[in-house]
Amino acid sequence: MSALKMGAGTMQAFHIRYRNTQGTLMRILNAASRRALDLISVQAEPAEHDYHVTLVLDVNQKQVGQLHREWYSIADVTNVRSSAGLQAHGESAGHSADWGSSHPPTSDSSSGQSSRAALA
Repeated sequence: MSALKMGAGTMQAFHIRYRNTQGTLMRILNAASRRALDLISVQAEPAEHDYHVTLVLDVNQKQVGQLHREWYSIADVTNVRSSAGLQAHGESAGHSADWGSSHPPTSDSSSGQSSRAALA
């Protein structure tokens, strides 16, 4: 088992732009801590007129979607992106390519059944 693959999840880097209003960064961090996810790395800094925080978390695909939806629901969050975290030597880059895609705040799947199951 790779050192970068812990449990059932994969290391993901989340890049979140937000307006620095009172409590916004804490609401962003709370979304991860409420799910008992380890905050492996957190880096917040000014970015032009907004602020930018990068979180590295060990998550599964369902948690990625949940986090994107929750972060997009925060009024002062302006953009959320994710990408595969660090890769072990010899690990296929194509394996984690689907993790780097952006997840919309709502489910656009043709199967409404799986959308309802994810919310339950």
